Amino acid sequence: MNLQHSVAIRTFEPRVVPVVYVVDNDAAARATLEPLIRSGGWQPRMIASAEEFLAQPREMLPGCLLVELDLPGLSGLDLQRRVFERSELPLIFMSRHADVPTTVRAMKGGAFEFLTKPFERSVLVDAIAGAMERSYAALRQLTHVHALQERYQSLSRREREVMGLVVSGRLNKQVGGELGISEITVKAHRGKMMRKMRATSFAELVTMAASLRGGGLHANA
Repeated sequence: MNLQHSVAIRTFEPRVVPVVYVVDNDAAARATLEPLIRSGGWQPRMIASAEEFLAQPREMLPGCLLVELDLPGLSGLDLQRRVFERSELPLIFMSRHADVPTTVRAMKGGAFEFLTKPFERSVLVDAIAGAMERSYAALRQLTHVHALQERYQSLSRREREVMGLVVSGRLNKQVGGELGISEITVKAHRGKMMRKMRATSFAELVTMAASLRGGGLHANA
């Protein structure tokens, strides 16, 4: 079984109902959590194992993971490692028998919260609400970076070279010297690049380049 998420088939829409993925092999626990989650205005998706969750296609939706620590097969911590880079999906652990070292390990691994069963409805709702705020923020950032990546991909090879050198602090004359082109040609490429990137200033271009690097794309690639 392929335990990696497939490519996203849906894009983020601000008005979509947020999803709470409950990963718990205890059917009774899932049955108890489902109406509680619905009462908070979220859409519950009940899943019995980490493997079942990982087999689903990745969706760019606001949401969070509510995961039982002790799962058969892949454990909750195993699942956490596999979704670590999914910033749009904060993870909340829940367990009846969590010791301090395990809790610390989960939190250091990036868990948003750790709940001890049984927990009150208000505790659950507060934890999910906080996780949703983080999910929305991450999705806004991912959407922004995706738009920047599309603009960057529209640049010609030379325009990318110019952009990489410009944001590193080179002057037009220095850029021309490194690329073996005239300063006038550099200015022409720079103007086209700025328009395609929709940057209104050099400072904004530098910020865009930093966002692209953070999104895994080098601005001088």
